[in-house]
Amino acid sequence: MKMPEELAQAFIRQIDMELASFLAYLQMSVYFTDRNLTGMGDWMRSQAEEERNHAYRFLDFVLDRGNHVQLGAIDAPTTDFDTPEAVFAAALEQEQDVTRAIHELYRLAGEQGDLASFPFLQSFIEEQNEEEALVERILERVRLADGNPSAILILDNELGTRRPPG
Repeated sequence: MKMPEELAQAFIRQIDMELASFLAYLQMSVYFTDRNLTGMGDWMRSQAEEERNHAYRFLDFVLDRGNHVQLGAIDAPTTDFDTPEAVFAAALEQEQDVTRAIHELYRLAGEQGDLASFPFLQSFIEEQNEEEALVERILERVRLADGNPSAILILDNELGTRRPPG
């Protein structure tokens, strides 16, 4: 069953947001890799892949519902980071923005009576809770390191053990 047009457009904006998050995480990966913090760079690249996969899931959901999709323009991500802390703070802010947008989609789906969207969105709500908590924990550890190169290298090594999704 087709989604109401207003809801479909909101879902398409979410696809654009997920793609923007993909690019932002990819740029964050470049920041770390350029500084030989390859563990953090790989961690950010894995995050980028998750966001890309989220965009595909949203895209497929909208298309499977019989709605047309026209993607919007996506701005280039910021490259203006001066510390690992600034990168992870930006990542946390980005996750919080995505969470708010998904909550808004859920609210709009309720207003529009689109019950089929609830289970799909619920999985993202749960995942966003986990993502925010994870990035917040990493940010706190970076802050605890307080610029100490040894502590940053230990965290870099730890984050480099993450396995890519799939």
